[in-house]
Amino acid sequence: MESTQILAIRHGETAWNREGRLQGHLDLPLNAMGMRQAERLGAALAEHAIDAVYASDLARAAVTARHVAAPHGLEVRHDTRLRERAFGVHEGKLWAEVEAAFPEDALRWRRRDPDFEPSGGESLTALYARCIAVVSELAAAHAGQTIAIVAHGGVLDCLYRAATRIDLQAPRSWVLGNASINRLLHSPQGFSLVGWNDDHHLHGLALDDPGVPGFMPTAPQTAKA
Repeated sequence: MESTQILAIRHGETAWNREGRLQGHLDLPLNAMGMRQAERLGAALAEHAIDAVYASDLARAAVTARHVAAPHGLEVRHDTRLRERAFGVHEGKLWAEVEAAFPEDALRWRRRDPDFEPSGGESLTALYARCIAVVSELAAAHAGQTIAIVAHGGVLDCLYRAATRIDLQAPRSWVLGNASINRLLHSPQGFSLVGWNDDHHLHGLALDDPGVPGFMPTAPQTAKA
């Protein structure tokens, strides 16, 4: 079976990205910066061969995906399995608010306990299984082609770990920039990494989530496609 090229893209910025609030399954629109990022992303990929565009159904990913799909005359195919991790009772909160009101949850979160499941939310183990299953399925359906997948930071984190064979509990040390382009290959052997966090098209527009454990890198990531 031929390999599938995957352009894995995080949605553009939202107001809550800038504030550092946990979004999860809450449906936030792109802010003005996010719209500019999405426009530049679409222009950067306008000449890139893309056979299909998939996205989370949440507005911040869906709108970003439309900018990728439009130059190619493609319709965005939405899949709820590409949503961000469900954070349950913590959705809408700042990290400081989680630490103050739910110290035990905050401790397990910082330790990246793979089985920690916020009340009404989802564990890292469940998120990883969901994300890898859906992207593997979509990639297998487009063997020998190139697909764009527009999703969320948690989804991209899972893909990076799958491609680099990094354990779920390992601290994150790679950037997950809004509207950056990340390149992977999928084959019957699984995922492999081609390039990560290509943000040349943004020219300083990107701003990642400040102060939220698991969202910001702990070491610089310089490799780009």
